[in-house]
Amino acid sequence: MSVRSAIATWLTRLYFSRLRRRGEGLDLSVLSKLPEAALLPLRRDGLDPVPEIGVLRDREPVSKLPIPGMTVWLVSGYDEAKEVLGDAKAYSNDFRHLVGVGGAGADQNPGGLGFCDPPDHTRLRRLLTPEFTMRRLSRLTPRIHAIVEEQLAHLEKAAQESPDGTVDFVEHFAMPVPALVICELLGVPYEEREAFQQFSVARFDVLGGAGASFGAVSQSLDYLRGVVAEQRRDPGEGLLGMLVREHGDNITDEELTGLADGVLTGGLETTASMIALGTLIMLQDRAHFDALRDADDPATVAAPFVDELLRHLTVVQTAFPRFAREDVTVGGVRICAGDVVIVSLSAADRDPRLGDDMDAFLPARPPTASHLAFGYGIHRCIGAELGKMELRAAFPQLVRRFPELTIAVPASELAFRKLSIVYGVDSLPVKLS
Repeated sequence: MSVRSAIATWLTRLYFSRLRRRGEGLDLSVLSKLPEAALLPLRRDGLDPVPEIGVLRDREPVSKLPIPGMTVWLVSGYDEAKEVLGDAKAYSNDFRHLVGVGGAGADQNPGGLGFCDPPDHTRLRRLLTPEFTMRRLSRLTPRIHAIVEEQLAHLEKAAQESPDGTVDFVEHFAMPVPALVICELLGVPYEEREAFQQFSVARFDVLGGAGASFGAVSQSLDYLRGVVAEQRRDPGEGLLGMLVREHGDNITDEELTGLADGVLTGGLETTASMIALGTLIMLQDRAHFDALRDADDPATVAAPFVDELLRHLTVVQTAFPRFAREDVTVGGVRICAGDVVIVSLSAADRDPRLGDDMDAFLPARPPTASHLAFGYGIHRCIGAELGKMELRAAFPQLVRRFPELTIAVPASELAFRKLSIVYGVDSLPVKLS
């Protein structure tokens, strides 16, 4: 086993140890006070959004969520979602709107691009954009393919060591691949990489209440401040080192920490969930698995497969909350200044106005309007192309390495995540042959 595979194994074990304990001592009082309808955007039935949100979208694409003490609007229609996400003038993403809500303090602001407005957002995104162009990202292509191969070998070794050949696909492949890619991107030293997977799931898991999520954010920021301090002293070849060398006088340590945190949380849990759930779709319908495995040109088949997978799953279920700066009308509904707006990305990407049978996974689907899996507007995920690169490498290499891959348990036994902004499966037991 390579050094990187060993590190990935260790950090995923830490991650899952924490995950298995997360149900102990959690304060569910916040959720117990919310009506069931308020949790609708986070509910799923297996891989699909619950039917109720589709019914609501088709009847009332902009509707009020029953949350006591504040006015919160749910936007679930595709056109309406793009209108909200694309309007940075009428809506604010500033974290200061959340201070005092659900236990959030000003010191827990994760920074980065997701929770700030122009002109700060414009300045920070301009610093990052050159590193996320396809030309610059192409330098990572060989490492991405090598990381995938290393983790496939680790997956095989874990299966060989298992008494019955069963291995957890999430633990041994889906999670380590994006973790190691992000480490490559940021330039995190190898000896520090075991910390990375400890800071992702808890912050997106609503079961712990808002206070628990913000606590996870604080832990992540504390760790990353140390990484940034080291990069200030000795800039490396990764993203953080580049920002220090080229823009060190124009970016603060807190801004660097926020950007690193955004890359970590935006690219780890999301890509891991896509790899796991995408594999599950292939194993539930072998036609998709076989089409990718038998393709003469896997890259040609993988591109539309991944794009449709992103739309169909939309694992980031809701966008960052928007706060109306002014009175505005969306979908015929009046939203007042100060109201909170939640956009259901998963519902919008299934909107029948986009085409026929949008609830189905059809890789050969004719091109439709752009999906919202990465968001839209100025806050569209800056790492979208990197995520696609990882998925386009992982799936073809997986199906060719293990052509007899199967799920090791009935679908009813799979532990899908409950009430999580980033949807996923906690464990995916598989057999390689």
